[in-house]
Amino acid sequence: MGAPSALPLLLLFACCWAPGGANLSQDDSQPWTSDETVVAGGTVVLKCQVKDHEDSSLQWSNPAQQTLYFGEKRALRDNRIQLVRSTPHELSISISNVALADEGEYTCSIFTMPVRTAKSLVTVLGIPQKPIISGYKSSLREKDTTTLNCQSSGSKPAAQLTWRKGDQELHGEPTRIQEDPNGKTFTVSSSVTFQVTREDDGADIVCSVNHESLKGADRSTSQRIEVLYTPTAKIRPDPPHPREGQKLLLHCEGRGNPLPQQYLWEKEGSVPPLKMTQDSALIFPFLNKSDSGTYRCTATSNMGSYKAYYTLNVNDPSPVPSSSSTYHAIIGGIVAFIVFLLLILLIFLGHYLIRHKGTYLTHEAKGSDDAPDADTAIINAEGGQSGGDDKKEYFI
Repeated sequence: MGAPSALPLLLLFACCWAPGGANLSQDDSQPWTSDETVVAGGTVVLKCQVKDHEDSSLQWSNPAQQTLYFGEKRALRDNRIQLVRSTPHELSISISNVALADEGEYTCSIFTMPVRTAKSLVTVLGIPQKPIISGYKSSLREKDTTTLNCQSSGSKPAAQLTWRKGDQELHGEPTRIQEDPNGKTFTVSSSVTFQVTREDDGADIVCSVNHESLKGADRSTSQRIEVLYTPTAKIRPDPPHPREGQKLLLHCEGRGNPLPQQYLWEKEGSVPPLKMTQDSALIFPFLNKSDSGTYRCTATSNMGSYKAYYTLNVNDPSPVPSSSSTYHAIIGGIVAFIVFLLLILLIFLGHYLIRHKGTYLTHEAKGSDDAPDADTAIINAEGGQSGGDDKKEYFI
């Protein structure tokens, strides 16, 4: 017998090393699917496709291996599961109102010889609940240190918590994770500790939960804090530049939490105190030079007291442009302008009359040259009945 032929080996080599990496053993009857992620309560679509169906139908089954759809025929009575598309090459179904229990591996099968299957892993995200802040009980004093706690349940996978005070980030402890009793979701918690200042009075401390199921939506809770602190004060004069003879009010403007309840007015070098009252203003009905000096206002609350100072210099009662004098000056200017306009009008009117009067006299003089003598006039009259001419002379 001759040597064995090398043709089978050459065919095997050509199969394994086909140009372009082509897979000559590709199975066109193998179905394919994709993994899906859905938020609890949402809807997921499972799509299975095959190139060569070999006259067989596609089938979907759940993680418990219960048939959901065989071709276009429903197999499981669950109204949440609906047929989306059924053709010889595709079977797509939808599951609405997805629950955590729906998570798992779904199988697409085609009953060829042999049976071929494809897997689709459905991941269900648990939505975290709105966080809850605890630890704040009552008002804090300035420079106190406080600790706040934040907790959120129901997330899957575990969510992350962050803190901020207004727009400022607070660095809290790392998020602690605890599995919920259902064995599927998690409860997360975090704490933050910080020292308060008077600027924190009325500030909102915010705890936010971050999770992929929220898709960027904000889910947070805020806690407004109150900080008690000692008062401050400043003295404001009204009017700002007092003069002798004027009325003056010195306002002691107090701030604090709580606000000052008492104001004590004193003048340096003067005993006893000028005034102690709940009213913050010190009134001078009629300023004198002797009122000049340094005044002190002590603002007091149950958190402490604060002293504010103001040096009063009473100026001479020299004329100072005031609103009334400015008003009178404006009125006087307007009147002067009107008088000026009237004078201009009278000048033009007088000039006009003089020119026209001269013209009238010239015309009158020319007319007198052609008139009869102004001293004597002879008037002739005829008498009709006597038939004769009667001549009468009249001397004027």
